[in-house]
Amino acid sequence: MSQTKQRPVPVSSRPERAALPAPGPSSFFFNGHVPRRRALVVAVSALFGFALTVVWSAEFVDRTIGDNVADTLLGHTAKGTPIAGVLAGLAFALATGVAGTFTACNIAVFSALAPLTGGPSASRRGRMAAALRPLSRLALGALVVSAAYGMVAAVAGTGMPQFDQSQGGSGLSGRLVQAMVVYGLIGLLMTYLGLAALGMVRDPLAKVSQRFPNAPMLFMGGLIGGFLVGRPFPLFRQLFRDAAESHNPLYGAAVFGLQSVGNLTVMAVVFLLITGFFGDRLHRWMTRRPSRASALTAAAFIAAGVFMLLYWDVRILARRDLIWYPMAPWAM
Repeated sequence: MSQTKQRPVPVSSRPERAALPAPGPSSFFFNGHVPRRRALVVAVSALFGFALTVVWSAEFVDRTIGDNVADTLLGHTAKGTPIAGVLAGLAFALATGVAGTFTACNIAVFSALAPLTGGPSASRRGRMAAALRPLSRLALGALVVSAAYGMVAAVAGTGMPQFDQSQGGSGLSGRLVQAMVVYGLIGLLMTYLGLAALGMVRDPLAKVSQRFPNAPMLFMGGLIGGFLVGRPFPLFRQLFRDAAESHNPLYGAAVFGLQSVGNLTVMAVVFLLITGFFGDRLHRWMTRRPSRASALTAAAFIAAGVFMLLYWDVRILARRDLIWYPMAPWAM
């Protein structure tokens, strides 16, 4: 009796996808697809955030870039020039907001681009029109928080911690302590959101986003508005004092809101350009392997979060000679 010859089962040279963690429930930050090398994404992103703190020069960014951009937009020297009237204050707020785009207290805004990328394929005009919807929610969240803080500043006046420049034995003023606390907490939260994008921790906004799909973008906008709470940028302190001395809550809300709009302007333009010219290609690239979107979002948030934590809570201590921290010669 002849035996039937069975065909050998082909063995793929590629690693089995089944060995990867099974996709979990999706949310705004986590799309349910786990990247293959989560630990590598975390390590590279954190290393990038750390390296940025080593080479970052506040002198160059705040003065060379920030002051020159503000002077160009206003048509006169911004720093030290009195803000004469409401209209001048509104113009100063918007111009210095744009000028502060690349400062250490605002650069993390660009991490908001990652979860917005990879929209559905459409015409260039359609993609850019669709991109305005999440951007408007981001701006709304930032406006609510920043305007509320502007009203508080106008009512409370110059007795707030951001006006305290007296230094104790540690060499830290009340203004710097407030910046360390605010940006440290935001850095922790952004790092956590990056881990959530990888499925390593639970997305804190998962249930809320199921009921209110716009909530995550409003929340991220609120984080951006919260940057003003700890901002030590000299031009912003000048605006802060003008709003506080006015004792006009509406004026405080308006100028602080415009400052946040200025902070978002460059990021919004970059996002619209990416969406218009590369959105379709980017969408196809992410659709072929959905875990790429998770990795991209995680990398942006972790890098920004680690940068804020190390820059504002560790490097500041080194600048006061309380600890040692590696810094490039031009960043000293």
